[in-house]
Amino acid sequence: MIFISCNQKSEEKNQYSAPEWAEGVVWYQIFPERFRDGDSANQPNRERARGPEGWEPTKWGQDWYKRDNWEVNHTDDFYAIVRERRYGGDLQGVIDKLDYLKELGVGAIYFNPIFDAQSMHKYDATYYHHIDRNFGPDPEGDVDQFANEDPGDPSTWKWTAGDKLFLKLIEEAHSRDMKVVIDGVFNHTGTEFWAFQDLVKNQEKSAYKDWYLVTSFDDPATEENEFDYEGWWGFKGLPVFHEENENLIDPIKKHIFDVTRRWMDPNGDGDPSDGVDGWRLDVAEEVGKNFWKDWHSLVREINPEAITVAEIWTDKAKEFINAEMFTTVMNYRFAYAAKDYFIDQRISLVEFENRLTQIKKDYPEESQDVLQNLMDSHDTARLASIIVSPGREYDRDGHPRDGFDVRKPIEKERKIQKLVALFQFTWKGAPMIYYGTESGMWGADDPDDRKPMVWDDIDYESESHHPFGEKRESDSNNFDEDLFGFYQDLAQMRNKNKALQKGTAEFVRLDERNKVVIFTREYEGEKIYVVLNRSESFQNISIEECEGKELLSGRTFGSTVCPVSFEIPALSGGVFKVNN
Repeated sequence: MIFISCNQKSEEKNQYSAPEWAEGVVWYQIFPERFRDGDSANQPNRERARGPEGWEPTKWGQDWYKRDNWEVNHTDDFYAIVRERRYGGDLQGVIDKLDYLKELGVGAIYFNPIFDAQSMHKYDATYYHHIDRNFGPDPEGDVDQFANEDPGDPSTWKWTAGDKLFLKLIEEAHSRDMKVVIDGVFNHTGTEFWAFQDLVKNQEKSAYKDWYLVTSFDDPATEENEFDYEGWWGFKGLPVFHEENENLIDPIKKHIFDVTRRWMDPNGDGDPSDGVDGWRLDVAEEVGKNFWKDWHSLVREINPEAITVAEIWTDKAKEFINAEMFTTVMNYRFAYAAKDYFIDQRISLVEFENRLTQIKKDYPEESQDVLQNLMDSHDTARLASIIVSPGREYDRDGHPRDGFDVRKPIEKERKIQKLVALFQFTWKGAPMIYYGTESGMWGADDPDDRKPMVWDDIDYESESHHPFGEKRESDSNNFDEDLFGFYQDLAQMRNKNKALQKGTAEFVRLDERNKVVIFTREYEGEKIYVVLNRSESFQNISIEECEGKELLSGRTFGSTVCPVSFEIPALSGGVFKVNN
């Protein structure tokens, strides 16, 4: 018999670990309303979209800056009305395109919020325990079911048509060996959230009066409505939950725990294989650490192989990535470093190396292979457009009103995009593609980064309009087969080579004058050299090896004289796997 001491148990509990499936996996981020319309019968209506008179869904292939009559009649300001657009993306559309993602090389999907909410972005939840009514096949039936439940009592919760379709999506994704991670927004809700609506109706008599940060209740003796509360960053459309001692108060926490169980183990049989594989947590640093510790204990109890991803943009993330809290982080620090060197050329290679080294130092060693290395997202300008308008702060001044250029990238800019992607897919961590980056999409910051996905079976109008009526060239907007093929090659290359998924990453040459970067990836005897040429001319490089294979082209190399020399084209790179 083996006895485990209390100290041993404590050490095991405090030992950071990450699920093996997430090591070096290729992520794909989906913004559901804009990914694919797979069901024409579940379109949002004017009431749900809160659109003006004449509102109707927007045509998928329409020029983004071209405005429908209902928009023109409502306002002259493109940005004052564009968020009321709906394109009809839904879960059936995602299911229909799972084979596309598999062909691309994706191993894990991250969904922006899919829970029922009024907006197109869904960060303003109405319910956490139901899928959005317009993402499923029966919006009206789902709404009827909402009304027949007590949202505060999980024993009354049933599965709507939308819920069931999401469970089917999970099953279909898992059958293709893809994981599913969903967005948890536990800092705030929308004003239509069921508990907030009860508070609005019943004020101080509401059973949920303590759920939010109410600053004043309405006095029924006066004509004025004095009801007021704290909104997220001052925005009243997103009321903030009540915390005490860095923890959500017990009734809120209980509800979120019930929701967590529902989506991680839908049939409640103790086997989480039919549930989601993890969570991405919105504004994680704005929720108390004690809550996250309690919540993570539950998550790991349900599924020890689940992943949790914190949305934290700065080095403050190092306070949240540990055994008691998050598995990993959306690695925006990676994006900052890559942008500043490869795109803006405003930091030296030494500074570039220092930033990447600091990331290594700040997080647990075991987390390095699961850091979610992204270049763009729903909260930034798209990668292609960041390259078109260089020299700006990442996620700053990324709007056309700031002079951000709305045009399509030219050939040289696409080469830079490929170079950045090559680094993203070969450096240590897990690369994430924002939907459409691989198919050629471009766009300024929110909302222009949320255009409908470009598919090869849809005809798209050329982009010839400008949000402020300025003149511009007409840009063809269609699926970019060449770019897709490049991302596909990168993803499949990573999936076939363990050294790119979980190997060490060490710089072996930083040539400031010629703008050449060389680093190695090594794992269990497998060794790969990655060469990146940021200069605008050919560069001759050499590696201290005699024979091997260039992984992207498939060409072998060999020589009786070592080292072997290569000519790397301008704004390009190579990935060289050497023979043992």
